[in-house]
Amino acid sequence: MTPGSVLTIGHSVHDLANLVRLLRRHKVTAVADVRSVPLSRFTPQFNRGSIERGLQDAGIKYAFLGKELGARTEDLSCYVDGRVQYDLLAKTPEFVGGVERLLKGARVERIAVMCTEGEPLDCHRTILVARVLAGHGVAVDHIHGDGRVESHAEAMERLMAMFGLLEEDLFRTRAERLVEALSRQEARIAYVNEELRDDGAAEV
Repeated sequence: MTPGSVLTIGHSVHDLANLVRLLRRHKVTAVADVRSVPLSRFTPQFNRGSIERGLQDAGIKYAFLGKELGARTEDLSCYVDGRVQYDLLAKTPEFVGGVERLLKGARVERIAVMCTEGEPLDCHRTILVARVLAGHGVAVDHIHGDGRVESHAEAMERLMAMFGLLEEDLFRTRAERLVEALSRQEARIAYVNEELRDDGAAEV
């Protein structure tokens, strides 16, 4: 059985009350937090303990999946020259297990996958997690800060347009152009561990 849909949202600089309003507006019953490090000195209202309590008080369930689905993996096999490679990360047992938990949960809850960035295209929740979910046949929609919802297909069209890849190409299919757009955006946003990069440089 494949779940019908999953939402995503970025807490950005909202206050907690506004985030709860957005979640309720879209009938979200559970939040899956995919931040690797659920702490922020700029938005302490979204530190793990604070947001978990706040959501529970609002009647919304909370699950931390940052270890499984976070962008800053501890699995060193996922890094090339210090940068996380999403295709490698997506194949790790932890990530696969995290996706399975999401799929299972989405059968009984209306889940919003939450990370930090307000713009969906600037976040791994879209470029990695939503991409994998869509590959499982899940309908993914992205909640923007103003409350509007953008389908994952629409977000991917916007991504392709960003890189001038939306128009038809004589030699490449749309799917091939989308892969390039995703790869180029990944290069912009994927986590870089400078210590690993320095180590690699030192070994050369």
